[in-house]
Amino acid sequence: MRGRTLAKLHQYDALFRRLPSRSNMEAHSCDKRGLEHLDEYEPKPAKHMRSLHDRMVERRLVVILEGATLETVKVGKTFELLNCDQHKGMIIKSGRDPGKIRPDITHQCLLMLMDSPLNRAGLLQVYIHTERNALIEINPQTRIPRTFNRFCGLMVQLLHKLSVRAADGPQRLLKLIKNPVSDHLPPGCPRISTSFSSGEAVGARTVVPEDGPATVVVGAFAHGAVNVDYTEKTVSISNYPLSAALTCAKMCSAFEEVWGVL
Repeated sequence: MRGRTLAKLHQYDALFRRLPSRSNMEAHSCDKRGLEHLDEYEPKPAKHMRSLHDRMVERRLVVILEGATLETVKVGKTFELLNCDQHKGMIIKSGRDPGKIRPDITHQCLLMLMDSPLNRAGLLQVYIHTERNALIEINPQTRIPRTFNRFCGLMVQLLHKLSVRAADGPQRLLKLIKNPVSDHLPPGCPRISTSFSSGEAVGARTVVPEDGPATVVVGAFAHGAVNVDYTEKTVSISNYPLSAALTCAKMCSAFEEVWGVL
């Protein structure tokens, strides 16, 4: 026991000898104070604060697919995405117009938007606002299914589970978020709605800001005009009626040209 006690005392003594003396610590602090005028250390802003500021002022096109018909219906023991091709009889019995139940329009728009060079450059954010007031955020890294049947399955999963995660990680690719839409838009950015009936057509490039974000609202339905209260003006970008998917493609191309995205 006495030998072990002496060994521990020797260890503590060696450790104490390695500690800096008070005089050395004071000298080090004096040297550090003497270098204050050189401003060698400049604290960096917090990452989350910097990214929040960037999201407010950086170039970014926000596209809102307004009035999308995305709703589920139970067929047998499973749920399906309601559409005019597979559930026409069911839609007519409920007193609705089958021509207005067009989730395929949303599918076509998403394929155009997510495949665009603008999205691959990190300059696009897409939201879907459904006819039943559900708001969906699309992660820019999401790969939309190429076939409509697979798209329907994805939407059923989203509407029932409220989010869809990536197969190889915890990242959420699609998720339902809280209304209203205006809470998710960059503050102070122009908010433009598109409609063939708005009047004289203008070139799509005329609505693109040279710098900063912009919001464009596209109706995700076959007929009618967008009627929302969060836009500033409505423009027509063609002398001819355009499908929603073609409108998305023309707007993305205009922003790519002005912002130099190839």
